[in-house]
Amino acid sequence: MLKFSPNRKSRTTRCEESDLIAVAIVEDDEEIRESLALLIDDAPGFCCLNTYGDCETAIAGIQREKPDVILMDIQLPGMSGIEGVERIKKTTAVDIIMLTVHKDDELVFRSLCAGASGYLVKNTKPGKILEAIRDVYAGGAPMSSNIARMIVNSFHRTTKSPLTPRETEVLAQLCKGRSYKMIADTLFVSEQTVHFHIKNIYQKLQVHSKSEAVIVALRERLV
Repeated sequence: MLKFSPNRKSRTTRCEESDLIAVAIVEDDEEIRESLALLIDDAPGFCCLNTYGDCETAIAGIQREKPDVILMDIQLPGMSGIEGVERIKKTTAVDIIMLTVHKDDELVFRSLCAGASGYLVKNTKPGKILEAIRDVYAGGAPMSSNIARMIVNSFHRTTKSPLTPRETEVLAQLCKGRSYKMIADTLFVSEQTVHFHIKNIYQKLQVHSKSEAVIVALRERLV
């Protein structure tokens, strides 16, 4: 459990050292935000580059400061953390770990689909948070054990797919981030045919967008 402290040491310039992992924090709760910053600044090999109370401010600062890793809350004032991840990942390859109280499987999958590389709950021990930052910086995908179990269980489901084999092929291409034209070229069909299949996919899965279709596909193991 994080031990929160209302006081914080002044931020140092240690982030200028090339061998440190520079971390940015996006968290609207000031006490949690400052406690995380203190934890990171006091740990050997880490530095807190900056902290933000909302995604709108964070996006501009992150593009300028280029941290190595971001700790991101989900429920933020204004833009959500999930939308923030999606926006950030469009312009930078920074690794993002969701650090939140939410354990809802829908939010987990939406975060991962948006581009998050890890997912931790806020009662994670401080040492585990630092370990997760190190892990994601080295190319890993750290998750709290209960979150990892939930994801594994989701892939063990035996949901009978409502989709035809061709619709499943199209959905698989969507999950790979392919455009309609790329899907058409890959499956040797016209773009009009792809549009037709995607319309049917949306209706059968009861979704209204590509991102929602991908989330359902991963969650229900349809591809």
